[in-house]
Amino acid sequence: MEYAIFGGIALVLGIVGFLGGSTFRKKSAEKAIGSAEDEAKRILNDALKNAETRKKEALLEAKDEIHQLRQETERDLRERRSEVQRQEHRLVQKEETLDRKTDNLEAKEEKLAQRAKEIDSKIEECEQLKKSQLEMLEKISGYSKEQAKAYLLQVLDGELSHEKAVRIKEYEQQTKEESVNLAREVISHAIQRCAADHSSEMTVSVVALPNDEMKGRIIGREGRNIRAIENATGVDLIIDDTPEAITVSSFEPIRREIARVTLEKLITDGRIHPARIEETVQKATAEVESVIKHEGERAMIESGVHNLHPELIKLLGRLHFRTSYGQNVLNHSLEVCHLSGLIAAEMGADVTMAKRAGLLHDIGKALDHEQEGSHIQLGVEAAKKYKESEGVIHAIHAHHGEIEAKTVVACIVQAADAISAARPGARRENIENYIKRLEKLEEIANSFNGVEGSFAIQAGREVRIIVKPEVISDDKMVIIARDIARRIEDELEYPGQIKVNLIRENRAVDYAK
Repeated sequence: MEYAIFGGIALVLGIVGFLGGSTFRKKSAEKAIGSAEDEAKRILNDALKNAETRKKEALLEAKDEIHQLRQETERDLRERRSEVQRQEHRLVQKEETLDRKTDNLEAKEEKLAQRAKEIDSKIEECEQLKKSQLEMLEKISGYSKEQAKAYLLQVLDGELSHEKAVRIKEYEQQTKEESVNLAREVISHAIQRCAADHSSEMTVSVVALPNDEMKGRIIGREGRNIRAIENATGVDLIIDDTPEAITVSSFEPIRREIARVTLEKLITDGRIHPARIEETVQKATAEVESVIKHEGERAMIESGVHNLHPELIKLLGRLHFRTSYGQNVLNHSLEVCHLSGLIAAEMGADVTMAKRAGLLHDIGKALDHEQEGSHIQLGVEAAKKYKESEGVIHAIHAHHGEIEAKTVVACIVQAADAISAARPGARRENIENYIKRLEKLEEIANSFNGVEGSFAIQAGREVRIIVKPEVISDDKMVIIARDIARRIEDELEYPGQIKVNLIRENRAVDYAK
C-alpha cells in the first residue's frame, strides 16, 4: 500500500515536471525566434544600406566613364575634322596642279600639230625630190628602176656566192677543229662504257604446233574456234601449208602477244572450244599485263630513274613488245638512257634529267597503234599529262628534229638516239624499204640543177654526186652540198647520218693522128 502511494506521488511529480519543462522550452524558443527576427531585420537594413551605397558609386562611375567617352569622342572628331581639312587642302592643290599640266599639254599638242604639218610638207618635198632624182638617174644610166635592181642583184649574187662559200668553209673548218676531237672523245667514252649487245629480238608471230592435227582442232567445227580466237584477241590467224605452225598477224604487238600466249595455253591444255577460249584469253591478258608491269619496273630500276608516274611505267613495259627495224624499243630506250647519262656526265650537264629524257624519248611508240599522231606528238602529250618537267618534254619533242633543240639535254638525247639506232647490227631493214630509200636518195640529188649523176653507196650512208663543171663552180659546190643535205634531212627517214660527197672535175681530151 505504501508502495502504491509512493508510485502515485512520483507519477504526479513527473507530470508536473514535464509540463514545467515544456513551458520553459516554449518560452526559450519564442525568445530565440524573436532575436532571430531582430537579427534578420538588422541584416536586411544593412543590405539595403550597402545596396544604396553601391548604387550611388556605380552611378558616379558611369557618369565618369560617360564623361571620358564624350571627351575621347570629341577629340577624335576634332582630329578627323583636321584630317579632312588637310585632305581637302591637298585635293585643291592637286586640282590646281592638274589644271596647270592640262594647260601645258594643250600647248604642247598645238605645237606638235604644227610640227606634224611642217614634217608632212617636208616629207612631200622629199618625195618630190626623190622622184625627180630617180628620173634623172634613169636618164643618165639608161636603166629603169627594176632593171637597175636586177642588174645590182646579179652582180651581188656572183660576189656573194664566192663570199658565202668562203665563209661556210671557214666556219666549217673552225667548227671541225674545235668540236670533232671533243665530240669523238665524249661519244667514244660513252659507247665504251655502255657496251650493249646487238639487238635481234622480234615479236614472236609464229606459234609452233605439236602436230598438224592440232590445226584442225584450232579451226574447230565450221571454223567456230578460230573465229572465237580472232574475235576475242583482235588478230588474224593464218593457217596455211606450213607444217606444224600457225602465223599470228596483227599490227598491234600487245594483241599479237596475247594471241600467242592464248594459243600456247590452249595447245598445252588440249581443250579447245569457245567457252574455254574466252577464259584462256582473259588469263593470257592478265599474264601479259603482269609482264608489262614487270618490264616497266625493271626498266626503271636498271636506268636508275625514279619517281615515274605508274602509267608511264606501264607505257615503258608496253615498249617491251614493240620493235623498230628489228630493234626492241624498250632496250633501245634503256640504251639511250645510259648513253645520255654518260655523255651528260662527260659534258658536265644534268645527268638525272638526261637519263630521264633518254628513257622516255620514245614513250609515244607505246601509244601510236591506238591513237592518231606521230610517236613524238603522243610522247609529248603523255609527258605533259603525267607532269614531267619542261626539260624532259622539250627533249622528247626535239629528239628527231621536229623542233629546234634549245637545251644541252635535248642535244644529248638526239646524239644518244642516233648512236643507239645507227650502230652496226642495231636495226634491220627489209629489202623493199632499203631499195626505196636508196632510190629516193639518188632522186633528191639528181633534182638539183647542174647534177650529172648520183650514186648511193655504203648501204645508203653516202651519196656521191657528179656535177657539171661548166654549170657548177667550185664556190657553188659548198652551197649545193649543204642544200642537198638539208633536203635529205627534210624528206628522208634514215638511221645515223648520210655523207653528201660532190665531185667536180675538168677533163681535156684530144687525139693524136
